[in-house]
Amino acid sequence: MSALGAVQPAEAAGGTRAERGDRESLFRPLSAEDGEQLPAEIESLCMNCFQNGVTRLLLTRIPFFKEIIVSSFSCDSCCWSNTEIQSAGRVQEQGVRYRLAVTSRQDMDRQVVKTDCATATIPELDFEIPPFTQRGVLTTVEGIIDRAIAGLEQDQPIRRATDEGVAQKIEEFIGRLRQLKEAQSPFTLVIDDPSGNSFVENPRAPQRDDALVVTRYRRSPQQAAALGLQGEELEEPAEPAEDLHNEVLQFNTNCPECNAPAHTNMKLVQIPHFKEVIIMATNCESCGHRTNEVKSGGAIEPQGTRITLRITDPSDMTRDVLKSETCSVEIPELEFELGMGALGGKFTTLEGLLKDVRDLVERNPFTLGDSSAPDRTQKLQEFIGKLQEIIEGQRTAHFVMDDPAGNSYLQNVFAPEQDPEMQVQHYERTFQQNEDLGLNDMKTEGYEEETGSR
Repeated sequence: MSALGAVQPAEAAGGTRAERGDRESLFRPLSAEDGEQLPAEIESLCMNCFQNGVTRLLLTRIPFFKEIIVSSFSCDSCCWSNTEIQSAGRVQEQGVRYRLAVTSRQDMDRQVVKTDCATATIPELDFEIPPFTQRGVLTTVEGIIDRAIAGLEQDQPIRRATDEGVAQKIEEFIGRLRQLKEAQSPFTLVIDDPSGNSFVENPRAPQRDDALVVTRYRRSPQQAAALGLQGEELEEPAEPAEDLHNEVLQFNTNCPECNAPAHTNMKLVQIPHFKEVIIMATNCESCGHRTNEVKSGGAIEPQGTRITLRITDPSDMTRDVLKSETCSVEIPELEFELGMGALGGKFTTLEGLLKDVRDLVERNPFTLGDSSAPDRTQKLQEFIGKLQEIIEGQRTAHFVMDDPAGNSYLQNVFAPEQDPEMQVQHYERTFQQNEDLGLNDMKTEGYEEETGSR
């Protein structure tokens, strides 16, 4: 444990570009076979027999995820072994919940990163692995079930001797887990991690996986306290100034890349024929990281909005685009869908948004080096080539923005007249969309009367 603690500050403190370059060379893609990355071996005490064993540390990078530290301990004296993982980054700004529908044997081989603060549940069996009861682990869906079976079988001999009835019920439950392991019946695996550092593999990336639903949420005060973040409080919004449209506000924050002190600039902008939005930009002088984010300046619209643009001319790439955090993007001709929350909120051009999508795919380790599968790499390269043709105006395609909150925007160059290549549809949100936006439990009518009667 002391070795893991010694590695983390080096990651957190690496703010300069040189240090970030060293970090890239340290954290190599998972399953890389270049022969250069060997685990560091540290002699450490075995807590089972109190003899000296060996701890091996491997710094690796999960494709489409982030850097992690894999720790493996083995003792030659008593043959005891233990494996765990630890995130090489910091606690994320939001928690994450993965909901996977396991229907085939292939789903059992999906990679899973489960941190020690994550909760794993199987609703069909009413089974739950509570947080902080297991060490963090890099495994598969099958491995999660194997660990559960091993944990239940550990004390079975004692139960059979003291309470045969309880032992029999647990044996029956273990049998049901074994049936799930053999994929004899479909089930659902839910990984809920308030730290945001758990992960379930999407083998179809960068395309959408219909069997996997990823939801990001704001931590509750109880979850923040369990993570040691008692000081985490929501900032109260500042009172609007009279000249807010002509003023750029600045406040102190930390860089999301190196955690060094930085400044965030914020400005209220009125988009013609749309509404007010808040643009925030952060520039870190320590590592050079830059990021921008767009928030809607108004409330959630009564209806969702679906905007469809047929890209027919290179001039379409210059259209202004406001993509909110709740907006998903589709390109039907490429069978591509970018879900809610991906890339965050952005105010850019259509060309800039498509380039961000291209960079998101190109940066993934699945397209590079020994960690990539040949068939998957070929599909990704074909996708990047077709996307580049759309950006350069060599291919026609449909660009679809679906925002259930109604806070996204695509410029109409013929405004106030109707754009013949663009279609805007307003629709009633489904119950699940209202649930994702937190509207089902929000009371907005008769609130003042109810409060006055009290």
